[in-house]
Amino acid sequence: MIARNNAAADARTMTVRVPLTLRKRGGRKEVVLPDGGAWGAPRAHVNNTMVKAIARAFRWRRLLDSGQFTSTRELAQAEKINDSYLARVLRLTLLAPSLVEAILDGQQPPEMTLATLMEPFPAQWDKQWPRLKVQQR
Repeated sequence: MIARNNAAADARTMTVRVPLTLRKRGGRKEVVLPDGGAWGAPRAHVNNTMVKAIARAFRWRRLLDSGQFTSTRELAQAEKINDSYLARVLRLTLLAPSLVEAILDGQQPPEMTLATLMEPFPAQWDKQWPRLKVQQR
């Protein structure tokens, strides 16, 4: 961390400059220091957007498995959503249990977002962490 001390002429005012970046994460802004670390002690941050998407995916899978809906198209019409969106969200049921657990506990890596989860990923659990470009915990 680089800090500069610019003492004013009256010697009572000090300006400290710290290079940092602001990053949006889960609808909140987070301060990121030059070394890439977050400001303050790391704490669990449950990303409600990801949790909600995973919950929807498992709910929709349960509705399909129970026979209440015979196709994803029928379910999408009932939910009043696009069937391709439903299919992308439904894929989240194929996530490795360790990934789902990390997300539900708020322990997902900071670089993991819903957008990265919605991209195609391998069905093999051990290949999902590297494909999502995050370190396995």
